[in-house]
Amino acid sequence: MQLSRELPKATLATTVADTMRIPGKAPALPWPDQGSAELMIEGLGRLGGSGSDKTAPIGSVAKVMTAYVILRDHPLSGDEEGPTLTVTAADVADYKSRISTNQSQVPVRVGEKLTERDAIEALMLPSANNIAHQLAVWDAGSEKAFVDKMNATADELGMTGTTYSDPSGFLPTTVSTAADQVKLGRAALQMEVFAEIVALPSATIPVAGKIRNYNDLLGVDGVFGIKTGSTDEAGGNLLFSARLKVGGRTLTVVGAVFNQPGLHTPEQLANVNREVRALLKSVRQTVKQYTLLPADPVGQVESAWGDSSIVRPAQPLQVVGWPGLSVPVEVTTTAPGATVTAGQAVGSVEASGVRVELLAEAAIGEPSLWWKLTRMP
Repeated sequence: MQLSRELPKATLATTVADTMRIPGKAPALPWPDQGSAELMIEGLGRLGGSGSDKTAPIGSVAKVMTAYVILRDHPLSGDEEGPTLTVTAADVADYKSRISTNQSQVPVRVGEKLTERDAIEALMLPSANNIAHQLAVWDAGSEKAFVDKMNATADELGMTGTTYSDPSGFLPTTVSTAADQVKLGRAALQMEVFAEIVALPSATIPVAGKIRNYNDLLGVDGVFGIKTGSTDEAGGNLLFSARLKVGGRTLTVVGAVFNQPGLHTPEQLANVNREVRALLKSVRQTVKQYTLLPADPVGQVESAWGDSSIVRPAQPLQVVGWPGLSVPVEVTTTAPGATVTAGQAVGSVEASGVRVELLAEAAIGEPSLWWKLTRMP
């Protein structure tokens, strides 16, 4: 009877933690000397930020929230144009009232028909303040009611340092932070039509004709959006998105560089673009494939009779990230039988979508006859 009893199964224990850090010193990125900045990489996390968390004017970057609220409440898909906005005499009067303050606008004419898509293009490419006002009235009945919606949406997104006073960002009392605007940018990019529009170098709309995107970084260093902003009080600002190809993956970088100096809009935007390009260059040099877990022993299989086999990954587990990044790790184990063969898979370890098998290094054979005869119940 003792010799014919079923052998107890071996046990498996590993030392792999559920969170691991990529080895190395955290990167020192070339953050701007003035203003503030923030960088986030979708699927990986926050790469860092600089400057004060103090709120500051953001200029026309405010129009990202205007577009977000409009597209959320009046969604478009595919190549849909959406409902029609008819330009009124009040819209033309609003346009004329802004000329003396040299605001960015597109010309409008009484009776002109703009589709929702036309209006969003005019809002986001040449940064038309008059269209921001027209969209606000069209959506909410008044600019004030629409601004209330903007602030409520900011609260929903956790933008605790943001206050909107107008839908265009012309007023210096419309303030935010780089970190808050990155939250908004990430949410807005989930809308396919928004992402498509902000990536357009130009578009054609009624009356104004061809309109050009003020974002001169489009197509440079992988940039495909999002919005510029500049005023005397805000300086130069850019909320941006860029694609980054690493290790067979295409990542999305969402970042903001705000409140850069300059005497006028071209100088402010040139300064902010220079800072953004320096950051993106450093990101490309820093975000790579790194070995999170080398093919070293990470545990062992042990039989009931005391024989054991080291367990190690079949190959190093490599992930995309940067030194110092914390990465969640999932270990799955397969209950071994009483014996194990050399090279047998006994589980796996997975991080950032990369999976590597855990292998038993040596075989564990059957116990001795004496052990079988003398084993305890």
